[in-house]
Amino acid sequence: MSKHPLNLALHFVLEVAALVAMGYWGWTTHSGGLRWALVIGLPVVWSILWGTFRIDGEPGKAPIAVRGWVRLLLEGAFFGSACALLYLANRPILALVLTLAVIIDYSASYDRIVRLLREP
Repeated sequence: MSKHPLNLALHFVLEVAALVAMGYWGWTTHSGGLRWALVIGLPVVWSILWGTFRIDGEPGKAPIAVRGWVRLLLEGAFFGSACALLYLANRPILALVLTLAVIIDYSASYDRIVRLLREP
């Protein structure tokens, strides 16, 4: 079963927000060359991981197909690190808002979570 278009839009916004949060942490907590490496590098590395390790059929052929539970772990690490980095960047309210939005997003697509966990 595919996600509702509004849920897909929310999920996309959350993905972008998570990448921005990672870059924001790099910008606010570091200086010099390390700042730029983290601002650019951290979101790029996560984007590569996000797009590479997928399950087949969501929404196309996966470059490296993984089991459903592995994908869920990757997604949890992605969003969890974004929320944690926002908190570490001294933005606890934004971290809480992002956390709650991710929980709402995944709650609205619980059928996908069940399907991924049952995938052989």
